[in-house]
Amino acid sequence: MLREGAGSVAEEGAFWCAPFPATEAGARTAVQALTSCLADCGVDPQRRGELEIAAAEAINNVVEHAYGGRGLGQFWITLRQSGTGLCLVLRDRGRPLPHGRLPAGDPVDLDVSKEALPEGGFGWFLIRTLAESVDYRQCAGENRLTLRFDRVFP
Repeated sequence: MLREGAGSVAEEGAFWCAPFPATEAGARTAVQALTSCLADCGVDPQRRGELEIAAAEAINNVVEHAYGGRGLGQFWITLRQSGTGLCLVLRDRGRPLPHGRLPAGDPVDLDVSKEALPEGGFGWFLIRTLAESVDYRQCAGENRLTLRFDRVFP
């Protein structure tokens, strides 16, 4: 059964789909709603935490980079079950990723002084480490990031 938020566009095989405003508050609300849905659906607690971290990083990237922190627009989160795994699809109509490709997500060098540590650059590394696969597509003005997580249902 699809649990759907108002104004969402469900995808085939989705069991949850919801839109959120592309603001900091919208990002917090989205992560809270996702966390609640994952708990209600019986996702393994350890995997749930990993999924929440990866989703929060991706959502914050949409708000901060795709929409430039201006709060103009919205994003959608869709969840689909695939066997004992789960796909999280994050869609938005903001700016596409540079060159239409996912960032490498290389680990940041932490063997530097505290002052030399970068302010950011950890997100894509976390996303790529926590998800089994990460796919990005941009088509007809819509960005679509798909994160696949295996073995999330006991």
